[in-house]
Formats: sequence, C-alpha cells, structure tokens
Amino acid sequence: MSSPLISVIERLGRRRITRGVHPPDRKELTAEKPIRKVPAPETVIIPLVQHVGAPCRPVVGKGDRVYMGTLIGDSDAYVSAPVHSSVSGTVVRIAPHPHPTGKEVESIFIENDGEEARDPGLRPLIWQEMEPADIVQAIRRSGIVGLGGAAFPTHVKLSPPKDYPIDTVIINGAECEPYLTSDYRIMVERAEEVVTGLMIIMKALGAKRGIIAIESNKPLAIGRISEVAHTYDLEVFTLPTRYPQGAEKVLISRVLGREVPSGGLPMHVGVVVNNVGTAQAIAYYFRTGLPLVRRVVTVTGSIVANPSNILVPLGTTFSEAIKSCGGLTAQASKVIMGGPMMGIAQYTLEVPVVKGTSGILVFSSGEVDYEIPRAPVCIRCGRCLAVCPMRLVPTQLAKGAFVGNLEELERLDVLDCMECGSCAYTCPTKNQLVQLIRLGKAELTAHKKQQEGKAETSQSS
Repeated sequence: MSSPLISVIERLGRRRITRGVHPPDRKELTAEKPIRKVPAPETVIIPLVQHVGAPCRPVVGKGDRVYMGTLIGDSDAYVSAPVHSSVSGTVVRIAPHPHPTGKEVESIFIENDGEEARDPGLRPLIWQEMEPADIVQAIRRSGIVGLGGAAFPTHVKLSPPKDYPIDTVIINGAECEPYLTSDYRIMVERAEEVVTGLMIIMKALGAKRGIIAIESNKPLAIGRISEVAHTYDLEVFTLPTRYPQGAEKVLISRVLGREVPSGGLPMHVGVVVNNVGTAQAIAYYFRTGLPLVRRVVTVTGSIVANPSNILVPLGTTFSEAIKSCGGLTAQASKVIMGGPMMGIAQYTLEVPVVKGTSGILVFSSGEVDYEIPRAPVCIRCGRCLAVCPMRLVPTQLAKGAFVGNLEELERLDVLDCMECGSCAYTCPTKNQLVQLIRLGKAELTAHKKQQEGKAETSQSS
C-alpha cells in the first residue's frame, strides 16, 4: 500500500492546467522561516472595517478598559463581522485613520498596557458537542473572515440557503501568489489545527467530504497535512503549480471537475472553499476561546533586512511590522499589502495590519516599472485570452471600461473577472488591463444598483 504522501502526489497531473501563468515564486526568502511571534506595539489602531460587508460601530468609548479579545465593534447587518481588541489596555481615541484599501475608516486606538491579559469572559468551546447552527453563530462571534485576503465573513459562507446543500469542503492551501509563505508555514507548523478547522467547517455545513488542496511546490506541507488528514479519513489533493490556482472557481474546477456557472457561487455546485489560515483560526478559537485578534503575515522583499513570517496583533502598523523584521536596507519604492499579482499598493506605512493582510511586500526602485495609464493598445497576440482562467476577453473588457460602454461590459461578463492579473502579467504592450476592468466592474455594479433603486421607487409609487 502506498503512503498518504505518495498517494496524493500521484494525483498530480490528473487534470491539465491550460490557463493561468507561472511567475517566479520568490518564496525562498521566507519559506524556511518559522512563524515568529512579535510583541504588540505601544498603541494598536483597529479599523472598524476589516471585512466585506457593513462596517462595525464602536461598542466602547474613550477611556474604557479592554482586554485581548474584548468586543470593541459590531454591526446588526448579516454580512459583517465583529472586531475585537488585540491587546489589553485603554481606548484613547476613536477617529478616522488610513486603511490598507486606500480609504480612511473609523478606527479605535488602544494604548497597550503590555500585560496581554485576556478577556475574562472567554471560554473554550467543545465543537463536537455543538449543533451546526451554534457552531456558525460561534464563528460569527469570533470575527473570523477569509484570511486569504478576501476577508468575506466566514459565518455567511457557512450559511448557504437550504436549496443549496453542501457535500464538499475544500481547504485552499495553494498559496499561488509569489512571495507569500504564511499559509505554507501554517500548514507545516500547525497541521493539526488546519485539519481540525476543516472538520469543524464540515460539521457546520453537514458536508461529508473534506479536501485540502496544496500546490506541488510545497512537499513538506503536503507531508505534514497528509499525516494528520489520513487519520481522519480526509483527502489531500496535490495541484500542479500554477497561478491563479487558489481562486475558488479555478480550484473547484481543478479538484472536482465542477464548473461554477457565470455569476454563480461555489455553493451553487455544492462546495464551500476556505483558506488554510481561516481553518486554523477556527480551530484555535474553539480550543482557546480567543477571537481573531492576530494573524500570520509574510513580511518580505529584497530590501527587508530579515524577511519573516510573523504572528502579529491586528492593529500593528506596517512600519512597526517591518521594523520587527530588522527594517529596510535601502529606500523603498513600493509597498504592497498581499501578493504582487492581486495586492494593494500603499501610500503610507502607518496603515494597520488588518484581517486580510496576508503579506507586506517591499520593493526597491530597481524592481518597480512605473507605467503611465493610457488607452489600451491591442496587437491581437491573444496571450491574455490564453491565460484568463475565466475564459474572458480582457482587452475588450478594458476597452469597454475605457469608453464607458456598460452594455458591452455586461455582454462580455465583466463581473466574472476575478482580477487575478494574469492578463496584465502576460500582455506585451503592458496595458493597464486590471485597473480598467476593475473600474468597469465598479461602474457596472453602481449602474445596476441605480436601476434597481429606480425600479423599486417606481413600484412603490
């Protein structure tokens, strides 16, 4: 009988990868760096928006004493997630502050007392004895969101309509973005919690099949996860290394051969996908009672003195996170939150680490090629069509967005674009494809909402 590791590697090549790109992974800077806990700063800045959905309102005021895990922000909206204090100390200010998304959002400033005292009301939870609905409500209270970067509230994902039963849960361990290794280190160092998190999710959904999908360039993670997963009759699926393998719809197609319909969601084909970090955070919450108040972040780049994977309290500024890795050896030209393909460029290092901060990438001037945005110029090479995982026509989408042709954008399914950047990466004329498509998506979405509002007004009158 073959070992679990051999059996999962034999799956490699079961489905050919015909789309996507394979940029240099640059993971060697941090792949062998174990997760290192860093001290909390003197003051943490915790935004009340760290998730997709409605912003939270503060439930504490200036001068209030808080602890690690104390609820400090919440919302009555279904699509939202509460936020908690990542330190023990005193609320000193509630005010707008720059956010990694480029906006200013209301944030809670907490002066750290250095004691790391946990909220006395926190208790471990025995998930094996809980009903599925109670598990989902507990995950909502924990504030856990998708930690791969999307930051979609996890409790919403675990509450599909009854018309869409879930038979399979996939844990996404692809981590196909270059430079990032935080998920890899979690799988290597905390495999038991990743697997436990998967089982908790499966119970919440009533799913019978659990799969952890990992790219083939992570053999140590495959081995560690396989050792644990085999004990619980869970599957490990080894993926060929390709970007954007970790995108939900791509992952479902590669692992299960199911195609999510245009405009659809994974639940429409009986699947829920969660990130490795999300699964681990769920297991940690049930084991300790501590909600999501810190996360693993890859701080890396050629000019970072000590590229690292750090466990950092939410609300720590990017400048403090970089300082904990020895600072910079040269002047930074560009800093990105997330990976280089889908990450967000920052205009200040005083933004805080939030739930969706998987990485902080620092580039020197010699590594950045600045281009002035211009009208897309297509030479009909077809490269963007060949690599688009959603089988779209990126240049036509970009042109439609550039001239504001919303009808054309809708006809070409612009909302199916996942903004992975494969088209821009391969474009020989360096068109600003992703930026234009993102603009087109925003304008079409706003137009649809406006039309829906007019229709509702017309019906009510």
